[in-house]
Amino acid sequence: MTTAHHPAFGRDEEAVLLLERTHHRHDPRWLLPVSPHVCLACALELLPEPGVSLVRKKHVVFCFQDALVRHTSLVTQLVAQDHRVCIHFVRVLFGLLNNVEDGSLADLCIEVLIQLTTQLKLGQVIHCLVNECYRELCSMPSMGGSLATTTLLGKLVDAIPGLADELVTEHGNLMEHLLRGLVYPNEGVQASICYLYGKLYSSPAAAEMLSGHFREKLCPLFLSTLDNAQTKDLQFNCLGLLRQLLRYDLFVSMIMNKSVLVESAESVERPSRETLLPLVLKKFLLSRDEILQVASSHCITAVLVHSPAKHAAAFIHADIPEFLFEHLSSSSEVLVWSSYNCLILLAEEPLFFSKCHTVYGIEAVVRSLQESLKMTNTELQKQGLLLFAEILSRQPEEIRLFTSSVMCRDASSALQEAVSSPVLDVASEALRAISAFLRKDHQSSLPVQYGGLRTLLEAMLSRCMEFSQTPLNRRSLGHACSRNSEKATLRKGKFLLSTLEGFRNACRLAVEFQGEPSAQENPFTAPGAEKEDTLEAFSEFLLSACDAQCIPMMMRYSEEATHPRLMEVFLSILHSLFVIVPHMKVKFSRKLADSSFIRLTLELKAKFCSCQSHSSLNQVCSSFLYYMCLNLLSAPEKTEPPSQEELSAVSEFLQHGLPQISSRTRESLAFLSDRQYVEAAARQRQYCILILFYLAHIHDDRFVPEAELFVAVQSFLLSLQDQGECPPPVVCKASIYLLAMCQEKDSALGEAVISAIRKFLEGISDLHLVYTHHPLLLRFFLLYPGLMSRFGYRVLELWFSREECNYESLDDDSSPGHTIFPANLAALFQMLRSTPSSLLILLDLVYSSPVDTARKVLIVLRTFIRENEDIEVGGLIRGHFLLILQRLLVEYGASTSGGQNLPLLLNLLSLVQLRNESEQELDSTAMKLLHQVSKLCGKCSPADVDILQPSFNFLYWSLHRTTPSSQKRAAAVLLSSTALVELLEKMLALTWTEAGSPRTPLLCSAWLLAASFSAQQHNGNLQVHQTLSVELNQLLKALSFPKKKSALLSAAILRFLRTALQQRFSSALVALVPSGGQPPPTPEDTVLAPLGTSQVLSLLIGLQNLLVQKDPLLSQACIGCLEALLDYLHARSPDIALHVASQPWNRFLLFTLLDSGENSFLRPEILRLMTVLVQYRSSNILSGEEVGRILQGAALADLSALPNDTLQTLHGFFLQVQSVGLLTDQKTIQTLQASLEGLRSSTFPAQPPLQDMLCLGGVSVSLSHIRD
Repeated sequence: MTTAHHPAFGRDEEAVLLLERTHHRHDPRWLLPVSPHVCLACALELLPEPGVSLVRKKHVVFCFQDALVRHTSLVTQLVAQDHRVCIHFVRVLFGLLNNVEDGSLADLCIEVLIQLTTQLKLGQVIHCLVNECYRELCSMPSMGGSLATTTLLGKLVDAIPGLADELVTEHGNLMEHLLRGLVYPNEGVQASICYLYGKLYSSPAAAEMLSGHFREKLCPLFLSTLDNAQTKDLQFNCLGLLRQLLRYDLFVSMIMNKSVLVESAESVERPSRETLLPLVLKKFLLSRDEILQVASSHCITAVLVHSPAKHAAAFIHADIPEFLFEHLSSSSEVLVWSSYNCLILLAEEPLFFSKCHTVYGIEAVVRSLQESLKMTNTELQKQGLLLFAEILSRQPEEIRLFTSSVMCRDASSALQEAVSSPVLDVASEALRAISAFLRKDHQSSLPVQYGGLRTLLEAMLSRCMEFSQTPLNRRSLGHACSRNSEKATLRKGKFLLSTLEGFRNACRLAVEFQGEPSAQENPFTAPGAEKEDTLEAFSEFLLSACDAQCIPMMMRYSEEATHPRLMEVFLSILHSLFVIVPHMKVKFSRKLADSSFIRLTLELKAKFCSCQSHSSLNQVCSSFLYYMCLNLLSAPEKTEPPSQEELSAVSEFLQHGLPQISSRTRESLAFLSDRQYVEAAARQRQYCILILFYLAHIHDDRFVPEAELFVAVQSFLLSLQDQGECPPPVVCKASIYLLAMCQEKDSALGEAVISAIRKFLEGISDLHLVYTHHPLLLRFFLLYPGLMSRFGYRVLELWFSREECNYESLDDDSSPGHTIFPANLAALFQMLRSTPSSLLILLDLVYSSPVDTARKVLIVLRTFIRENEDIEVGGLIRGHFLLILQRLLVEYGASTSGGQNLPLLLNLLSLVQLRNESEQELDSTAMKLLHQVSKLCGKCSPADVDILQPSFNFLYWSLHRTTPSSQKRAAAVLLSSTALVELLEKMLALTWTEAGSPRTPLLCSAWLLAASFSAQQHNGNLQVHQTLSVELNQLLKALSFPKKKSALLSAAILRFLRTALQQRFSSALVALVPSGGQPPPTPEDTVLAPLGTSQVLSLLIGLQNLLVQKDPLLSQACIGCLEALLDYLHARSPDIALHVASQPWNRFLLFTLLDSGENSFLRPEILRLMTVLVQYRSSNILSGEEVGRILQGAALADLSALPNDTLQTLHGFFLQVQSVGLLTDQKTIQTLQASLEGLRSSTFPAQPPLQDMLCLGGVSVSLSHIRD
């Protein structure tokens, strides 16, 4: 082929690449068909030719290399056409390589040979080339010219797999020549030989075969070469060989055995010829070449990986850590990474810490960590955190790592930033570091940075919360979804475990600082300044954080999986919080119990701790339960705390029994039900089980089947009885409570169990030791007569002492039948309804309990009696009350101050009487009671208001709500008590001086009672043993000129005066005596004696004034008194009576009353007033026309809606009008007649009778007594 066939072929290029004198004879197949058009035949002839310039040869090789790179397959096919040509071409290139001094051409030849060999992949070519190299090295008298050969050989070994093994096997003598080159004073040759060695030792098989060579010959020579290397190539290749050697433990031992440092000044100094690897590597660390520094770090790491315990000391003695710490400030991520790795391995050696390297370097570590967190290299961040964690965790406690609080704060800030990283792996490493950071010796620099620690923990918990709430990706289906879910759960568990370990260490830190006075608060706080950074505040934060974050995270995760180690750490945190915040331990324990932690812990023990497995978890669970139970028992909510002695006993059996409990609930119930002989250790386990079930029930965690528990507790109690044992009070308390809670309505305890319970309770000093406040427990004691008769009083007393209901609000409730009671009170009422005899126990409580408790009982009894009118309790209570009253009078004699609760009992008695609306016959018990009450009153002074008020109410009731015969008998009994009459006289006299005082209700009762006594004595002509003197002038003055008296008191005095008027002042009991200094009576006064005319008129004005107040009860009393007064005056002097009735003010009074509202004339008091005026023909007050208009209004009114007493009063008014003939108009007379007939014939709907006896302001008042 000629150049004509290649138009693109330039003349100059042709001249260079082709040998023109011979090219025309070459077969075209040796010409590369693409540019550059290299002819292999021409190259074979041109390259060995001495006459061809070196530049041309170099260009030919370059073009061939270019073609080989650009058209690899074409060139490979071109060369591989003939094996002989191929081998010849390789030898030509090899010959050119060794015969030229141009380094660039040599490098080019090496590159072509390597590329060609690796592309051809022909064994013959490889063997040819290796053999050529071997022969070349063997034939060299000096290693000065071996650079190209050894370089080629090194690159061949690197490029061709397995060649190293083959080279060592078939050409073992080659090593001797390499050793010669290593001592040759040319660092280029040494570098190429080190490179070749490095490639040979990279093969494990070759390395094993060369181990003897290294031990005997190469090792000292290589270390010396490494130590003395000056050029970068030699240094790099030596370090590369070292890296390869350090892969094998054997070579590491060989090298390091020659590098043992002297550890004491007394040791013999090493020979100067000895080369120490740590010192050599230290030299490279000190160089300013970053590559050498990184390579040196890698070599150190490679040594330490094999055995830090063996080799770390040598590097530490060489002060390597100091320079590694310095490198942490480098901007090179690779160098920092390498330094991290070295330091992590060095940290496994205690000498690293005892030499105080960490104290020197910790600031550099923190600073480096802060810088790395600003980068995006997460691997670097992880490695830095790993080093920090290793230092923090391994640092000896006696060597303080942080010498100032500022350094500690900086470390805390770096960890806070790290744990907040969005990269999970970085955050995980940060958690490990935080756990190690939270050590007492790391936080001992004053002042302790509690604020920083709190911020760090908040960041840690926040990151964990964020990760734990990350939703799982559930888009994949089947097993893949399940596997992904399991992996995600496992990752969450690990992250949560690390978080909790950090939090546990924070808790441990708080516990340890409790014994350090200087760590309680910032000692540098100015006097009077607010103390913020205190241990107390930090401790409370730990409790709050655990409650708000740790527990919810843990509970949420436990729904997915349960891991023993995780639960162990979690429970140890809860346990430590009892110690950290002692003033909150009871409240915290209650909250845990309310959240079912007793059940959770028992389930953990049953799942993981049976068969002696997970002993550490069992210990933690038992310890947690132990302290929580003691906290709950020492300050219970619903019962008395046990004594210290009892608590010690409970502590002992809990401590011994809890670690032995690892059974499931049903197994525990079966164990509790065992009636066979129970050993002491087993009995303690039973006690523990019972206490745990009890505390769980107390806090509404009813995970035990109640029916089975009910049976099991009975068996347990019978077992105790069979073996003659008496359980501790707390066990007895738990048993009774569980029986009460688990008892169904249709299930009852057998007599044997009741007998056992009674026996156990009788052996206890006080029932409060076994009492738990709950309605069902009260029901339990009241349900069984054997228990109620013996313990009912004390149980009810304990019940009321624990009740926190607002009883006063119940006492104020005046709407029986519509009150919604608290649950406990409603339950008590239900029990009282089912067992009325328990009311007697309550009555005893009112008498003998402390006043506060008695007050509660009284209100309960009063409310119960008011709400349960269908239950007859009067006879029951009266009889028992009589016995109490008799006992009281015997105990205290003439004194009434002994029975503090007597007023409460009397209040109850009056209430019982008030609820009886129908008239009753007084039986012998009632008469005895009446006598005792009157006797009691006789012993009182007017100051004994609390006793006299309910007593007077009872006496008043006895005189008004009983049958006439009983009233007469009762009056006779009361009048026989001269002391009572004398007391009444004193009380009435107090009216003139103490009106408006707190004794006003008692004065009201006194006047009503005096009026009743006078009426009964006068009507029955009863014997009088003591007269009752009242100053008439004072009486009339009180009514004529009232001074802000209560309406009820005025009504009572009016009732008394009305009685005296009705009796014409002739009562044998009441003596109305005049006041001293009165003027002599006029003749008119003699007729009206003992009243005077002026007194009558003043009294009339007083009555008018009282009527204007429009108080219904007072108005009735006024009208009644007015009727009696006019009747009295009419009997003595009709003219005076008419004169009084015709007073003009009476008309004004009447129309004032009539103007008070629509149809006001139909009010009973107004009807009675008009009746009186009509009766006495006071036409100037009420004319016939006005009466007619009233009749017309009555005819139009709906009379069916009026009460019966109003209808009767209206009928009386009509009759009075008819009888006096006041009407003259015939139509009006017909209207009157029609109204009378209508009232007689009409049948109005039946109306319930109005209650006659009322309690107004604490005073019993009979409406009929005031009205009629």
